Amino acid sequence: MAQSNLTFYNGNPSLPQQVETEPGYGHLLNVLVRRRNWVLGILIATLAATAGATLVMRPTYRSTMQLMVDSNYRTRQASPENPSFSYADPNVEIDNATQLNVMRSAQLLQRAIDSLKPRYSDLTVEKLQKKLAVSTIQEQKGNEKVNTSIFQVTYTDNNRAKTRDVLMALQTVYEQYNVSQQKQRLTRGLAFINEQIPQAETRVSQAESALERFRKSQDLIDPELQSESLIGALAALQKDQQTNQATLASSRTQYLALQSQLNRDPRQASIAARLSQSSRYQALLNEIQKTEVALVQQKLRFTEKTPFVQTLLEQRQQQAVLLKQEAQRVLGADAGALASAGGNLVSIGQLGENDLKFASGLVEAQVSFLAAQARDRTLAANQAQLKGELQRFPALLAEFNRLQPNVKINRETLEQLLKAKQELGLEIARGAYDWQTLEQPKLGKKVGPSWLKNLLAGGVLGLMLGGAAALMRESSDDSVRTSDDLTKQLPVPLLGMVPELPLPEVTLGRSLPFQQSDVLDPSTMQVLHWAPFRESLDLIYKNLQLMTDGAPINSLVITSALAGEGKSTVALGLAISAARLHQRVLLIDADLRRPGLHKQLDLPNEQGLSTLLMSDRFLGTNAVQNANTYSDLPISVLTAGPTPTDSVKLLSSKRMRDLMSMFEQSYDLVIVDAPPTLGIVDAILAASFCDGALLVGRMGRVTRHEVTEAANTLSRLNLLGIVANGATSPSSYYYDRIA
Repeated sequence: MAQSNLTFYNGNPSLPQQVETEPGYGHLLNVLVRRRNWVLGILIATLAATAGATLVMRPTYRSTMQLMVDSNYRTRQASPENPSFSYADPNVEIDNATQLNVMRSAQLLQRAIDSLKPRYSDLTVEKLQKKLAVSTIQEQKGNEKVNTSIFQVTYTDNNRAKTRDVLMALQTVYEQYNVSQQKQRLTRGLAFINEQIPQAETRVSQAESALERFRKSQDLIDPELQSESLIGALAALQKDQQTNQATLASSRTQYLALQSQLNRDPRQASIAARLSQSSRYQALLNEIQKTEVALVQQKLRFTEKTPFVQTLLEQRQQQAVLLKQEAQRVLGADAGALASAGGNLVSIGQLGENDLKFASGLVEAQVSFLAAQARDRTLAANQAQLKGELQRFPALLAEFNRLQPNVKINRETLEQLLKAKQELGLEIARGAYDWQTLEQPKLGKKVGPSWLKNLLAGGVLGLMLGGAAALMRESSDDSVRTSDDLTKQLPVPLLGMVPELPLPEVTLGRSLPFQQSDVLDPSTMQVLHWAPFRESLDLIYKNLQLMTDGAPINSLVITSALAGEGKSTVALGLAISAARLHQRVLLIDADLRRPGLHKQLDLPNEQGLSTLLMSDRFLGTNAVQNANTYSDLPISVLTAGPTPTDSVKLLSSKRMRDLMSMFEQSYDLVIVDAPPTLGIVDAILAASFCDGALLVGRMGRVTRHEVTEAANTLSRLNLLGIVANGATSPSSYYYDRIA
């Protein structure tokens, strides 16, 4: 035995039991399918009960009427052309929720009941409320449903005529209540308006008197308009002042420039210009100049006392007197300014053409400068005056804005009250709501009992109860149902799944080349010749080889937790799979208490494992048998032999160890079909002499606790993995698709 070269799951003394996670939808569906008898049974019982209850039910009738409630105020809403405000009734718009509550109120229902008492004495408000339904009709507008002004009233009862009579009574009650309530509301509104009108008139008079006193005391009509006018005038003055200041600066600059050019002040320039422009003055100046020229010439030849010189001097003096007189005549009132101008009439009155232009410009610049100065002073004074007037307007505007709206609001309120008084008088006469019966109450139509609805409801209830019962039964059942249960329960590899044998699909036509159907038991024949079974065992054997990292497994114990889990069939199938892969295989029946392998293979059992363990011979003549001699199977078989008195003593002996060592040397693979693990020690003893152990679990037979206990027991030795027997195998999917 070469256990050191194998990989086993025996590191812990026991395997920890894994806690199954919360089941998903797939698990729940599997549970329902498995427990379908529970679900179907409860479903059928529920449907039967529902059908019986439907048969004994009394027929149900339903009658319907529709009322359209439209407000007369809708045609008199305020519009931009005719703005209006109505004091008539703040609740004239239809409030669907309030209207529904009123129509279902006990007060109105009692009125209808009172009118129906002679015919239906058992009718009460509580019974009527249970069978009465009031709702609004909705219409689709775009993506939303909007309530309309149409109310639908539905009454359901077992009496067909009663459904119509109740709705007709309610129709009368609703119409009478609406008329009386509207008249009461409108009358109360009119009384309120009559109380408010005198008070509103007094407030209007007081507000107008206060505004009139304010205007008289402040000498104002509209302070807001007047303040805006003053602000505009001040802005215009400021603009004129800026323009005038620019003109003043320009005139000053021009004035100074011309004064510097002429070297005279404006008055001197004005005098010189006037004298220079006088022809007589200029003629006298020419004469004086001629006289002075002649006088100079005579003085060069004669002395001053010479008669010629004296005559010229007198002539010049006379001409100077005439020149002065002419200057006084030209200058008029400004003649006295000659002294300030220098007094030299000859030089002051002789200006050239350019000087005359400069003198004229200087005078004009002086006039513009002085005018701009005067205008600037006037504008500054006016601006100061306007600012002073504006300073008192904020307080005036505040007082005016307080008084003016008060007058306007009170006047509008009075006008609205007077208009509302007139409107309410009309509304009292015609009522606020217009009721139209769109659908009159009729004899009720039969609406129940409905077989379809009752059976559907019973079916749903039955499925729910059946599902709950199936889940409860599943929760109380500890059996392993699927291969997933094994993998979640045990931390050991799942080496493969052996599919459940569907007998209708298994035929004798699918057989092995070495088949002899007249010898093997029919059930064993069917299993061995069924292709999905062979393929699943081939896969299990290959998985065993792969998990040993290349080290061969010489001996293998096949056991299960309980009897009847198919371990012998798995052992036989695994031996055939190894033989098909050209392995020399020995299959040993180690169940010395209740042997069964020789029955399955129809082999003699006079000699077997028990005779070898009790004798000193290593091999008897008929101990190891070739199965192909009887059944054409390419394997060797060692049956259990006669039943011993103490199987534990034989399986734990040194003889058993020696036999296993000898068999491992003679065969490529020795498969030991051991008894169940739980309750007896035989399987543990057999596994202690083998390279590995394989645990077989039958789906639906073994429980989680049992398979966990068996795995914990074998894990102390050399448990290689587990095989799920009776599970859904992927190999069967393949054959199902190609069938």
